[in-house]
Amino acid sequence: MSYATGDTVQATDYNTDLLAGSGPTNYGLNYVMGTGAGAYGLGQTALSNVSVSDVITAAQWNSLFTAMDTISNYTNDTLTSTGLKVTGDAIAVKAALQADLNTLAASVHDGCPNATALTTSASLLTVQTASEGWTSTATQEVTFTFGSADKARWFFNAGGKIRINVTATATAVDGKDTSYIDLGTGIGNLDIKSQSTSRSGSTEVLTTDGLSLGFHDLTTSYQTILLLTSDNTNYTSNSVQISAKLDAAVGSATVMTVRMLATDGAADTQYTIPNTVTASRQVKNTPKMITTVYSITPNSSEGLVAPEYGLTVAQLSNTTT
Repeated sequence: MSYATGDTVQATDYNTDLLAGSGPTNYGLNYVMGTGAGAYGLGQTALSNVSVSDVITAAQWNSLFTAMDTISNYTNDTLTSTGLKVTGDAIAVKAALQADLNTLAASVHDGCPNATALTTSASLLTVQTASEGWTSTATQEVTFTFGSADKARWFFNAGGKIRINVTATATAVDGKDTSYIDLGTGIGNLDIKSQSTSRSGSTEVLTTDGLSLGFHDLTTSYQTILLLTSDNTNYTSNSVQISAKLDAAVGSATVMTVRMLATDGAADTQYTIPNTVTASRQVKNTPKMITTVYSITPNSSEGLVAPEYGLTVAQLSNTTT
């Protein structure tokens, strides 16, 4: 959309550019806040088009500006072009209005990183290893199923997150148990977002850094979001890996699966007393691993009409080897 001062805005321009525009240089409000596609769209009610033969009224401009202000209030963006109008007012549409629409589009594309109208759930599911003393690996998989592919996109586009928390517990805590407890602390809260993942922990060794991966980067095969290796003496082969995948390409996917894989790579050669040289035995001293999951869900406290995302959570596996 490009106008000089005094030009007439046509209904087709209003409908095509300001409402339906899908970029890359002009984004329309309906594409940003309505159904959208991919990383755009919040599931809000779209504004109606103007009939080609009609004059665009002050009320229609105000509906556009009010909706923009509502979305900006949620994304915490500052707009400059959305002052309400009365019949007869001149509207300086050109640069500022399109710039504001593009600002909103950028925020939604990035998963509304500055949104604060989010609700952290209580624990949605806890998966715990059946017993201590597994030998090689403990694997726990959890599925997150949304009501539709659009609802999955809208959840993450609006700043929704899936939170993974890993802990360990043992009847009598020894050095190996502590290595897994420390790995859980090192992960902290692992939040899978729209375009990236974050962890609140900072300790242990980040062996594989896939934190740049978010919902929109996932495929139908597991990708490693984080592989954290113990820095505890004698247990530097122990690790916890978090991976995620979708059931289809983004745009068609309704299920995200997250896998926690704890690996015991440390030997436990011990010797019986009094023979401390030849009578060695392997002691498996591994703890129960616990994966707890939460959702951080967009809410309506700042004007967004948060859709019912239809999120359900289920255990897919809980095995040891």
